[in-house]
Amino acid sequence: MPITDIAVTDIADFADGHEFGAAGAYVRIKGVARGALDPAASANAGIVDLDKAPRNAKGLVEYATDFDILRPKDPRRGSGILVYDVPNRGSKRIFTLLDDVAPSDPAHNNDPQTREDAGLGFCLGRGYSLVWSGWDPGAPRANNNLGAEFPAALEHGKPITGRIRDEFHFGTRAPGDGSVRRLSYPAASTEQPGAQLTVRARESDKRTEIARGEWEFIDDRSIRLLPEGRKFEPIKIYELWYEAVGPRVLGIGYASVRDLVSSLRGRGGNPNPLSAGMGEIRRALAFGVSQSGRFLRHFLELGMNADEAGRIVFDGVFSHVAGAGKVFANHRFGMPGRTATQHEDRLYPENWFPFSQAATTDPISGRSGAISTGAATDPKIIETNSSTEYWQKGASLVHTDPAGRHDLALPANARAYLIAGTQHGGRPGVDPRPGPCVNPRNPHSATPALRALFVALEEWVTEGIAPPPSRVPSLASDTAIPADSVRMPRVPGFALAPGANPIGPPVDWVDPPEGGGAPLYQTFVSAVDSDGNETAGILLPPIAVPLGTFTGWNVYRAQPDELADRDGSLIPFAATRKERDGADDPRPSLAERYGTKEAYVAKLEAAAAALVAERLLLPADAASYVAAARKCDRF
Repeated sequence: MPITDIAVTDIADFADGHEFGAAGAYVRIKGVARGALDPAASANAGIVDLDKAPRNAKGLVEYATDFDILRPKDPRRGSGILVYDVPNRGSKRIFTLLDDVAPSDPAHNNDPQTREDAGLGFCLGRGYSLVWSGWDPGAPRANNNLGAEFPAALEHGKPITGRIRDEFHFGTRAPGDGSVRRLSYPAASTEQPGAQLTVRARESDKRTEIARGEWEFIDDRSIRLLPEGRKFEPIKIYELWYEAVGPRVLGIGYASVRDLVSSLRGRGGNPNPLSAGMGEIRRALAFGVSQSGRFLRHFLELGMNADEAGRIVFDGVFSHVAGAGKVFANHRFGMPGRTATQHEDRLYPENWFPFSQAATTDPISGRSGAISTGAATDPKIIETNSSTEYWQKGASLVHTDPAGRHDLALPANARAYLIAGTQHGGRPGVDPRPGPCVNPRNPHSATPALRALFVALEEWVTEGIAPPPSRVPSLASDTAIPADSVRMPRVPGFALAPGANPIGPPVDWVDPPEGGGAPLYQTFVSAVDSDGNETAGILLPPIAVPLGTFTGWNVYRAQPDELADRDGSLIPFAATRKERDGADDPRPSLAERYGTKEAYVAKLEAAAAALVAERLLLPADAASYVAAARKCDRF
């Protein structure tokens, strides 16, 4: 087996022995898994630079990965289902997205120990054995993140060097106050007269070079502006071209997940910490959010859902807010943390054909293909996206052909859903303040829909019960429309979207073309009603019976003609006709559309009940919506 050793470093009772339903008490197990890959094996053929990694005496490439497990203390009381939560930049996500744990403290969220750390108890109450492992060697182990140790790619026995482009921005994603920029890769030398630093205010602007005497390498991992104390400006796009050294074989991350999960399914000779000889894992599901969801799409494209013996790894895959993208990881000098939006990281590899589980043809390259191939190892797949992914990440390419001519018929093993009116990070506890944006941000949570659909995936895998039909914008129903066709209500002070982020095939990420003219795919967003709320997808009660206009887009205060990263907007309705007239708001007030609070609650209750009947909302979440409506103070 490719996993050569599973070393447990810590075992502890979870939540002081609290019992989670029929699964009972849980135990937490941490350790390190070691593996070895054969560069000549067909299962590993897609891993870039694996042939350039150092090998052991058997000719194999060795690696190590941190793992963390939460399983029933008595495995016989569990469901027999392994759920692998793909870490996002080293951190756990499943309790935040399926159990409504507030992402308030990364170090605490990544080190669950108490009953409260399991949130609603959804995952543990269903008897899942949760597994995490490091797949990105660049993810920091700070804040209890999961790391990995992968070898460097070598040429003539030395680490590879190469010219790269390192884009960065302060005030949106990069930490710090702009005094120092930490580089993505070490500089081959700090004496690089040919290194070049540029700046531009908007992605569409021409680059302006910053003179070589106005910045310097502090050391091989950081630069600063001169004179010392001068700071990089917020929101602006900086790019550094320099000679870097030491790329690791990042594609090992995909194989490491494949092989660890296969081993934990009881297929290797290693002691299995999931079963402890008392139970068995009958099914495996994968869950990934944002970067982690793109990891899963990439994992499937690389054929990693078949282990080296040809057996299926994941029976079901759940990808949330991945859009149509994958990860800049199986590349030399890859940077897995990059994520392309209209203003940030737009020219790094993320969106490449094929985009869909359905077979289609790329109108630009002429290639045909699909992520799902019809193989016996294809898993059952659910892909959910927020409104943001349709505006920023080409999510319509998951279910429309890239020439924009027709809807795609997804294969029987796949479903796709838009969770209408949500932003990329939509979950409980989202800060509704504008921050760097013009509009207040969107607090609408997608998590109730995720729980219902995760149950549907489990039932699909274990009982053969098909999930609800896909719910996405479609050309056939005129609910999939170009972004420039969207007509929003003109509310004073409500900044409108300048258009969707254009999606095209990958360009040379080191020396990308400047200016327009590159070929683009045709993408679509959801149609909206007269309030500006989306009409396609899953309309959870806050959208079906709204108190305002919810969008998946926002704009930066500093650059209002470009979309703001992955933020949405909320513009509440006025309470009364008098209030809306005073604000010159064309949207009917709450009093005009509902009359009374009791009528509002009745409509919301009916909308929730309809979703429960369609298996798109769990009864407990429907009850929570109704209880919140009864406490609403807007009337």
